[in-house]
Amino acid sequence: MPIGGDRHVEAVNLQPSVQEVDDARLILDYEDQPRHATRPRPAASRISEIISSAMEGQFAAKEHSSHPAIIGGGTDGNEQLTAMTSVILFVLLAVIGLTIVRIGQLTWLHLFLGLLLLGPLGLKMASTGYRFMRYYTGNRAYRDKGPPEIALRLIAPIVVFSTLVVFVSGIILLFHGPRNRAELLTIHKVSFIVWLAFTALHVLGHLPNLGHALRAAEARGDHPGVPPGGAGRWIALAGAIVGGLVVAIVLIPQFGAWTAHGALAHHHGHS
Repeated sequence: MPIGGDRHVEAVNLQPSVQEVDDARLILDYEDQPRHATRPRPAASRISEIISSAMEGQFAAKEHSSHPAIIGGGTDGNEQLTAMTSVILFVLLAVIGLTIVRIGQLTWLHLFLGLLLLGPLGLKMASTGYRFMRYYTGNRAYRDKGPPEIALRLIAPIVVFSTLVVFVSGIILLFHGPRNRAELLTIHKVSFIVWLAFTALHVLGHLPNLGHALRAAEARGDHPGVPPGGAGRWIALAGAIVGGLVVAIVLIPQFGAWTAHGALAHHHGHS
């Protein structure tokens, strides 16, 4: 067809293929204007974006719900809940550390506090795991807040793993009893030493920011004087403590084998 006077080109040539242009990223649209060709994104990337968008919409709806004191707070609320739980854990762990010094006389307290700790410990792992999940699924708010310092991220898996080993081995020992406890007790002791070393680094790394974290979710927005999600965080913390307390009370009958007179000393030679 005639185009521009005496020049003739085939209509098929109006849109050259990607291989025929100097810049393979450019093609001509129907108005002969260059534009960038868009390559289809990998299916995994599109699925990740869909999931992230759906989650953002869901949590955004919760943030603006009619119960801001229960649900809300965003990244600041998550930071505050983690800090509140950490304070409770620090106090309980300090006391359980004292029981180790007099384990013969305070075995019952060591067992009771170990079970009580399960509630706050589960809440702490849930709050930090939630932040981890939201960050790595591309949530904008958590991305903007950024990850913890690189050193804290490196030791976090060791802290989590050693914590699980300490408490799981402790629970197994509780039900197993003092008899033939050598291997389990060794695992419990070694994992405790590893846990103590890396948890100390973890605490020292977060200590300078603890005061700020405890005040992270301040009252704002349309509900002055009411920290978003504040009541919900206190309910979660109280629920974790009560849950651990219930477990400890229910399992008191299992303490008998360990608290019997001479139980530890009697089996020491066989351990």
